[in-house]
Amino acid sequence: MKKLLALLLVGAMSLSMVACGGSSAPAAEEAPAATEEVATEAPAEEAADTAVAADITLWTYPVGGFGDAAKLQAVLDAFAAAYPDINVSVEYIDYQSGDDQVTSAIEAGTTPDLILEGPERLVANWGAKGKMVDLGDLWTEEVTADIVANSAAVEAACKSPDGVYYEYPLCMTTHTMVINKGVFEAADALQYINEDGTWTTENFEKALTAVKESGLVQQTGIVYCGGQGGDQGTRALAMNLYSGQFTNAEHTEWTMNNEAGVKGLQQLVDWCEAGILDNDPGIVAGDEIPLFTNGTIAMSFCWNAAMPITHAEALAASGVEAMPVAFPSEDGVPELCGGIWGFGIFDNGDAAKIEAAKTFIKFVCDDEAQAPESVKISGYFPVKASLGNVYAGTEDEARMTTFANFAPWLGGYYNVTLGWAEQRTAWWNLLQQIFAGDDVQAAADAYAETCNAATAAAAGN
Repeated sequence: MKKLLALLLVGAMSLSMVACGGSSAPAAEEAPAATEEVATEAPAEEAADTAVAADITLWTYPVGGFGDAAKLQAVLDAFAAAYPDINVSVEYIDYQSGDDQVTSAIEAGTTPDLILEGPERLVANWGAKGKMVDLGDLWTEEVTADIVANSAAVEAACKSPDGVYYEYPLCMTTHTMVINKGVFEAADALQYINEDGTWTTENFEKALTAVKESGLVQQTGIVYCGGQGGDQGTRALAMNLYSGQFTNAEHTEWTMNNEAGVKGLQQLVDWCEAGILDNDPGIVAGDEIPLFTNGTIAMSFCWNAAMPITHAEALAASGVEAMPVAFPSEDGVPELCGGIWGFGIFDNGDAAKIEAAKTFIKFVCDDEAQAPESVKISGYFPVKASLGNVYAGTEDEARMTTFANFAPWLGGYYNVTLGWAEQRTAWWNLLQQIFAGDDVQAAADAYAETCNAATAAAAGN
């Protein structure tokens, strides 16, 4: 059954209107101009006088531009100017080995003070294990109302089932897939995609066939399953085909072994056996995306608003025109996965460092001059309604408007279901098994059993 969370839909639609500069949000449109007026030295000097002195460390996953040392340095320089007594050192980690690095640091007692990522790690993993600091004091009534005005689901995702806030969010986006528009056009396959970027499962199959028969590429697309990198793409693909639900509505049980979920998985197997789609058990999204950007394959299942900038050089070199589209669904109404990114603080037992880390978070996410710049560096959308359209009047406005249009199809944030880390490993193992010939229902049942056992274990902590 197709079901979008009503509150999230309202927030997503609001975000779309803001990003498009809609007349229904005049206050939001004025926000960028207002932030320019409040950027003065006096508040920074006053804040510096009251800030605690400390040396803190930040680990950051490649969340948009926050994985770019040059872009993040601009944030660090601005923070240092406002708070010269707090020194921030940075380590950049990736999605291939970053989780292992954090796990090792937890075991060795050498975790960073700050970390930038999403609720699936900050809340459902490390927070649930008692490793993170309660950030409830940052969630003032004003902040909560501002975020809820954009999307109530963001606020809900940042806290544990018992109401403890382990994440302070900065930005959000909707994940899509992407096609090579030139290849699809030449193969006469664009006819199968609606003007709003949606398409049905039936038309997706027709497009795969047309692109394959055109001979313009050897492979239409690749269902990668060599690890967890970019698995939001393969999850959304399998889930959407026949409107399967990844979890129950309460996000307490993993349910992709239901009839619709298994039907979607079986369809992927059938398309691969028919030769109009491929799978590769040896690669992850980090390997698949370059195959798209260099023109080797006609689509990627891992795309979002930041990707056109991240891969601008490769796209320019190959001449590929990247056209973001929704994942295909039987009824043509997709339920897209989203990303919510922000900061968490590891509880290292040092009150001064914790206070300094909170100061950094408030500066990056709340400062009237810095917060819009922080969001723009991420390449995503602000979680705060008051920030409005941070891309208005910039070279990124048209691109961000395109991605904002996908916001109404943003689905529930099931990533916060306990057992998330174990689920991610079980998911790519499931894909490998079914593409190797295992019975799809049996493999899906084993997957669900593994995930739900991890959920039960996590709930018992």
